Amino acid sequence: MSPADPKATTTKKELVNRISDRTGHTKVVVKEIVQLFLDEMIGELARGHRLEFREFGVFEVRDRAARRAQNPRTLEKVNVPSKRVVKFKIGRLMRERVCEEPPPPPPKKTPLKAVAPPPPPAAPPLPPPPASNSPF
Repeated sequence: MSPADPKATTTKKELVNRISDRTGHTKVVVKEIVQLFLDEMIGELARGHRLEFREFGVFEVRDRAARRAQNPRTLEKVNVPSKRVVKFKIGRLMRERVCEEPPPPPPKKTPLKAVAPPPPPAAPPLPPPPASNSPF
């Protein structure tokens, strides 16, 4: 995974490996703890509870009302039932570290192109020929 790749994905396995390396705990123990944490989050949200992690963000369940929509392919009107969705509101620390615009990249240095020397100055115009009375 390259940090420069904006579409890179980090998996749970990769996070477990990193945490294991940093803490010295086995990957099995870390994987179990991470899974327990995720299971607890899912359980709390399933019960409709709000999860708040200071500086990180807030997860909460919201009800989305039923509505009429339109199939863009067939233009047919369809009923979309009500449903529950999980919303995430980003916390201050995450916003500061993730969402601020990165500094603009430095301008690309393009190699200088070889420039042809300027052409020599044009020769002065020739003087007009002397006037003669000859027909030729």
